Amino acid sequence: MTKIKIENLIFFAEKGLLVIVALATLFASLVEVKVMLENGVVTLADLLLLFIYTEVLGMVGVFYKSSKIPITLPLFIAMTALSRLIILKGSGSDPTNILFEAGAILLIALACLVIRFRPNEKTWDD
Repeated sequence: MTKIKIENLIFFAEKGLLVIVALATLFASLVEVKVMLENGVVTLADLLLLFIYTEVLGMVGVFYKSSKIPITLPLFIAMTALSRLIILKGSGSDPTNILFEAGAILLIALACLVIRFRPNEKTWDD
């Protein structure tokens, strides 16, 4: 295969996988909304899960459009996921684990701050 054919194959495979990720995320969102409607209750954990789905869709959209992922988007998803984990564990969890998880959120937030204010003129987030 020539180099151009391989590049085209990778390009179309990437776009196809992005569509699959977007469709799977939409499906998971609909399933979550269905569960909330059936239960008649919306919890903070449910909302955070929907927010994670929204961030994933946003990341797919940005990558589909520009072929670049701002590094802060996966970091926001990680912070939201850790927050949801803390909420799901609730008060039955070991306080030390909660402190470690909260510390991880703080470290990721600091990483976002450093990335946002780095002196490099050419950033993906702009």
